[in-house]
This record gives sequence, C-alpha cells and structure tokens, in this order.
Amino acid sequence: MPSAPNQLHDAHALVIEGNLQSRSILVAQLRDLGVGTVVQCSRLTDGRRKLEMASFDVVICEQRFERESGSGQDLLDDLRRNQLLPFHTVFVMLTAEASYASVAEAAESALDAYLLKPHTASRLAHRIVQARVRKQSLQDIFSAIDAQDFERAANLCQTRFEARQSYWLYAARIGAELMLRGGRVDEAQTLYQAVIEAKTLPWARLGVARAQLENGQPAKAVTTLESLIRDDDAYADAYDVMGRAQFELGNFQSALTTYEMATRLTPSSISRLLKHGMLAYYTGERSEGVELLDRATRLGLDSKMYDAQALLLLAFARLDNNDARGLQRTVDQLTRLRDRSHAPARPHRLLAMAESLLALQQQNTTRAVDDVRRLTDSVLTPDFDFESACNLLALMGRLAMRSLPMQDAEGAVDRLALRFGTSRAMTELLACAAGSDAGHAERIRAAHGQVLRISQDAMALSLKGDPQGTVQQLLEAGERTGNAKLIESAHQVLQRHSERMDSYPALQERVEALRALYRTTAPITRLGEHTSSGQTPPGGVSLSAGYKPPSPESLTGTTAQPAA
Repeated sequence: MPSAPNQLHDAHALVIEGNLQSRSILVAQLRDLGVGTVVQCSRLTDGRRKLEMASFDVVICEQRFERESGSGQDLLDDLRRNQLLPFHTVFVMLTAEASYASVAEAAESALDAYLLKPHTASRLAHRIVQARVRKQSLQDIFSAIDAQDFERAANLCQTRFEARQSYWLYAARIGAELMLRGGRVDEAQTLYQAVIEAKTLPWARLGVARAQLENGQPAKAVTTLESLIRDDDAYADAYDVMGRAQFELGNFQSALTTYEMATRLTPSSISRLLKHGMLAYYTGERSEGVELLDRATRLGLDSKMYDAQALLLLAFARLDNNDARGLQRTVDQLTRLRDRSHAPARPHRLLAMAESLLALQQQNTTRAVDDVRRLTDSVLTPDFDFESACNLLALMGRLAMRSLPMQDAEGAVDRLALRFGTSRAMTELLACAAGSDAGHAERIRAAHGQVLRISQDAMALSLKGDPQGTVQQLLEAGERTGNAKLIESAHQVLQRHSERMDSYPALQERVEALRALYRTTAPITRLGEHTSSGQTPPGGVSLSAGYKPPSPESLTGTTAQPAA
C-alpha cells in the first residue's frame, strides 16, 4: 500500500461518514497510509463541532447522509464562508455520484479533492498528495497573507495568472478576493473579467457582481447576477449576493424571495437560514421568520456560524405570544452564549435587551422603562450601533403597545433615524424594526429625507465653487448626527479638492477624528452575518486562518456604512 509523503505521520485527519462500515474502512486506510491521528464521527453536526474546536490536516466527508437534511457540500460551504478551514487543510468529498453537476459544484466550492465510491487506498492517497502539492505550490502566496502583506500576495497571484503558471485560475481567484476585500475594487473586477475571457467560470462572474456591489452599483450587480442565475439556477452563492443587491436597492420582497431560493437549495445552511429568517421577521412575515430562526437555532446554537441576534428576535416573538417559558428559555440560551464569549460586549448587550423583555413580560415595567431611557441617552455614543438601534426601536414599540410612559420618545426616534438612516434600505429596515408604530416609522422616513437634503444642500456649495463650504457643512451635520454617510461624503469631497482648500489640514483632522470615533470604515454588518464571526463573503474564497482584513485606516477613500 502506498505511503503518502509530506510527513503524513504528523497529520491529523477527520472522517465524517454516516455508514459504520465505510467509516471503518476509511479510518483503516488512513492509518495504513501513515496518518498519525485519525478522528471519526457519524453526523454532520458532530463534524462541524470538531472542526470548530480543532484544526485538521485532512478531512474526508461523505456527500450524502441518509438521516440528515444537510449534505457534506453544505458543511463545506458553511465552513468556507465562516473561515473555519485553514488553508493547509485538505478537504476530500466522498460520493457515489459521478454527475457533471456534482463535480462542478465541488469545483465551485474550491474543494481539494472529489473521490468516487468505491475507491482504493491508492486512489485516496493520490488525491491527498495531489492536494497537498497544490497547497505547497501556492505557499508563497499564503505566506504573504499570513505576514499581512496583502499587496504582495495579490501581486503574486496576478503574476501567476498572467504567466499561466500552475494553478493560475485558483491563484486568480485568491488574488481577486484579496483585492476586493482590500478596497482595490476596480482591480479586482478587472481580474475577474480577465478570468472570464480566459475561461468562463461562474465564480468569476459572481466576483464581477460582488465588485459592482462594493462600487455602489447594486442595479448593475442585479443584471450580472440575473444572467448568471439563468445559466446556473442552482448556484446558491449567487442567490446570496443577489439578495444583498436587492436589499441595498430597497427591494425587500424580492430579496426575501431570493433568500428563500438559497435556503431551499441548502436547507441546512445556518448562515442562509439566519439571513432568510431575519429578513422575513423584519418585513412582517413573522411566523415564517420565527420558524426559520428556530430551525437555525436547533441546527447551530453552539456553532461559531450562529448569530445571537436571532435569539433576541425570538425573544421578541415569545413576548408577543405571551410565551413565558419560551422567553425564559431564550434568556437562558443568551446567558450561556454570553458566558462563553471571548468578546463579551455584544453578548452582554443582547442579553440585557432580552432581560428587559423578560421584565416586561413579568410586569416589571419600571426595569423596561429605565432600560429604554438609558439606551436613548446613549444613541450618539460611538459604541451604539445599527443593531442596537433596531432593537431599541422594537423595545420602544412594545412599551407603546402597553401605553407605558416614555419621555421624549419622538426625539429619540429622530436621533436614531438621523444617525443610522444612511440609505433607503437602512431607513426601511429601521422603519420595519419600529413595528406597528406607524408614527415612529414615518418619523424615520422623514429623517432620511432630512439627511438627503443636508447632503444635497452641502454639495450645491461645491458646484458653486466652494468645496470647502461643502466639507464644513457636512462635518457640522456629521458631528451633530453621527451619520456615517455625511461623514464619509465630507471625507471624499475633502480628498477630491484638497489642493483648493486653505483649511485642509484642520478639516482633515476633524474628518479623521469623526471617522475614527464612529468607525465609518468598519466592515459592513449584514443580516445574519455579524462582523465578529469573520465569515467569508458569499462567493468568496476562504483565505488562510492567518488572514486578517486590512485595517480601516488603510482603506482611505472607502465608504463603509452600517448595514444589515
């Protein structure tokens, strides 16, 4: 029996296979190949948990599981998206299906090897060795990524692509991903287009759409994605990006339909269930949203892919249904997540909100009213984020339904809307969070109109030859409201007309202070994909465990607004 090189005796392998006999054969074959440590499990959920807790050099996973709704492909997609597979890990999919669609699906997910049953030990060894050779060939690229030298890594990828060296398509995918995440959006789009011209591939077309979105062109992205989906209507990542584009255009119902298709294609994907469930919940499809969020919670409460905001939305639903036991259970679950979190600020915040709901359900109205008063006083503090705004509006709505007194409720709604109404989509999501309180929803929409007028009035000064007046006016409004769109607009005008401004140094200092204070260039947070999870964007390639996105300070000129 062949022996695999590259020091497999030091390797750790994981076998995920539902059939006991097949699992035993695989374990025996790996041990005969000299693999040092072999761990095995029979269920996808157990495999996911082991991969979240430990690093493996080789993973062999069955594609289909008889008693589970998910597949090995679903597990791989979620692991890639959430960056839970380091670059050195070789992932081998084991399947009895030899159809073109299955092989293409595996290739699209950047799978390392695809092994058909029945297989021999020599064929298994060949697949593992072949994958490790590819990883070794690209080692210089990922060494640069680990060293945080993203520009060098991207340039190495582009050089390999242009010279058509070994694994040039894979290198192009990594390089375009680095450029896109690093703010070099135009260069990323050019590279994706070059891949399409060399060899039309769905992931490259999806990359073009992602670049269009990052460039603030959601309508163009929708057109690109419609063409892609017509050609491949089972490409789940395309629906993820399409849903985001439709959301940013404010077409919530279209986005909801798109997310529904994605969850239908991958019914066990935790991240897709979360996105679909949250949007359904916010857009008034409460029963559907609760069902989806419940399913995501059952599947992934203990997973790093899970977003605790889903539990808080369930807590609101339990309160509305007067489900005291269900609400208490949700508070207990949030408490456990808080206790085991390494970054406790957000779990503390979500738990405190759930405890306010529990107090309201138990007729402890003083606690709930005090919490609303404390939160409304902190709306303009830097740590108060868009998620907090939505949750506060929802809590205020529950108090209003009970006719409980709230001091200056309309003023608090105005401050929330002026700070976070950065786009039509964000404004509508805030209005959705306000729930049945039509008065609050209208105030939120009116505040967005006020933000637009502030921006238009300021830009009019630039058109009249006074860009410095534009910056000053935008800065004053940004300092007053904390609105990221106004602050970033001031930054962009300042950079464009810096040579014409006598007060450039002082204005630059004010702008940068505001950008840092309100973190206007922080990564965008979207439904079901909180930034703390470190998820890979839909359609993106998983980078090595050492990858960290560039700091906001390095992305000068990049507009990043709070998002859902």
